[in-house]
Amino acid sequence: METENGTRWLSDEEQRAWRTHLDVSRLLTHQLERDLQPFGLTMNDYEILVNLSESQDRRMRMSDLAAATLQSKSRLSHQITRMENGGLVRRENCESDRRGLYAVLTDHGWETMRKVAPHHVQAVRRHFIDLLSATDLAALHASLTPVAQHLREHRGQA
Repeated sequence: METENGTRWLSDEEQRAWRTHLDVSRLLTHQLERDLQPFGLTMNDYEILVNLSESQDRRMRMSDLAAATLQSKSRLSHQITRMENGGLVRRENCESDRRGLYAVLTDHGWETMRKVAPHHVQAVRRHFIDLLSATDLAALHASLTPVAQHLREHRGQA
């Protein structure tokens, strides 16, 4: 349905799909946050640990880590300071660029990641993966891939 100003309103089916997506996104994120609480981590902490643990030498430039985690540089800096205080990461200067900094996973951060990851994967399975069939997962992946690609292409644009 289109109005006089050209707005294409959502059909009932589109509205149901959109609101279900929002519900799942919020509820799943909330549940996964709760499942990380006993380890003293947030989803943001965990995402940073994952990115660092999967990167070469367990380190990333702060600007690259901010982009990977969709955080502003100032928000990431605050987050890294908190994680530094917990001994999970440290900052190192970039030798090739004096203004650049690296976030580096500490040994304690690596051990924390190794301890928490199995619990997190179990939670992802329990609250998401195991509730869907292989066909559903394939369809979900196929459906969401173009949306993710579109959003990546438009990230940072006003």
